[in-house]
Amino acid sequence: MKTINKTTSLETLEMPNRNLDYEKVANDISRWIWAQAVNAWDKGLVVGVSGWVDSAVVSTLCAMSGQALTVLELPIHQAVDEVSRSQQHVEWLKEKFSNVTSQIIDLSTVFDAMQELQYPGDDEASEYLAWVNLRSRLRMSQLYSTANRKNSMVVWTWNKVEDDGIGFFTKYGDGGVDFSPIAPFYKSEVREISRVIWNALELSDAVATDGLHTTWATDEDQIGATYPELEWAMVEYDAWKREKDFENRAEEVIKIYTQRHEANAHKMKMPPVFPLDQ
Repeated sequence: MKTINKTTSLETLEMPNRNLDYEKVANDISRWIWAQAVNAWDKGLVVGVSGWVDSAVVSTLCAMSGQALTVLELPIHQAVDEVSRSQQHVEWLKEKFSNVTSQIIDLSTVFDAMQELQYPGDDEASEYLAWVNLRSRLRMSQLYSTANRKNSMVVWTWNKVEDDGIGFFTKYGDGGVDFSPIAPFYKSEVREISRVIWNALELSDAVATDGLHTTWATDEDQIGATYPELEWAMVEYDAWKREKDFENRAEEVIKIYTQRHEANAHKMKMPPVFPLDQ
């Protein structure tokens, strides 16, 4: 298993600091969420929670909006600590907000049935990636099935680095949503929002995995860089800095960010359409 050697992390990071008033930000987002639902004919909201900070923040902000919120836990052979952390958060939500209902739908059996449909001759690495992404796409299907039944909208839980930065999501999986409340915010800013709305609940500092039951320990191990490093790299990349402008760990982090950003650019754009000239 690959892990990041923390001693190689950048010693000095010029982190993005937008001097945000996080209490105001949280209230503004919750009001914006309310407006999205009202503008869509007063629809409810559906959020899938994973036991990590991003989905917990989004589900809390949705609950704060006052709109009817359905929170779904969708385990697929999930680690016990992830499930328990997710359930703890859901119970807290239901105790604090009267507009929240929840459901646990275990998709492991559905996933196993589809995994039995092996295709002879497939490349092993490609096959593994296909099954990893299938988990995300099964969850998206269940989120929208629930949203259809409850006349609701599906809310995205990804942050700025994962969304606009490295495209760390599955196309037509967890990327299939109706709107996105925290996409403009860096991971560090999402954590600060969490501390305002939860008074520093344990989830604020939990280290995320992708919830796809991969062989990687955490998201950061899978990516090869920490979220603070990626935030630094995102700012430098947007300022037209590249590998040649840095050395040592900084060069390595910029390379990781650039490769992922450019390889996953297709996820962050609408599908190309043939330009018919009339």
